Amino acid sequence: MSAQAQGAQPGQDVEKLVREYQMLQEQLRNAAMQLDQLQAAKADYERANKEIESAAGKVYLSIGGVMIETPKDKAQADLKEKLEITTIRIQSATKQYTELKDKEKSLGDKLTQLYKTSQESGVA
Repeated sequence: MSAQAQGAQPGQDVEKLVREYQMLQEQLRNAAMQLDQLQAAKADYERANKEIESAAGKVYLSIGGVMIETPKDKAQADLKEKLEITTIRIQSATKQYTELKDKEKSLGDKLTQLYKTSQESGVA
């Protein structure tokens, strides 16, 4: 009975690794999308900041569905804060993406090695 349990174990381990690998790939896709969204937001904030710097007239801030007139320096300070927060979030998301990518590569290498080992033992 223990020989059967041991024989079933490698197949179960491989299935578990494949599921883990698939979950990791999904997390990686989500992290990449989040990173893209953050980078797009940062680019928007930077463009808005340039527009405010060159604005000669009134400056308006959009809050929800309402446009409110605001002092230029307050709008710039608000954008500066958003840029700083977004930059920090990008750094964090980049770190998370890199860690997930490393885990995916490691697990992919492990699965490849298991596959090669199973092919060699099946041929021999």
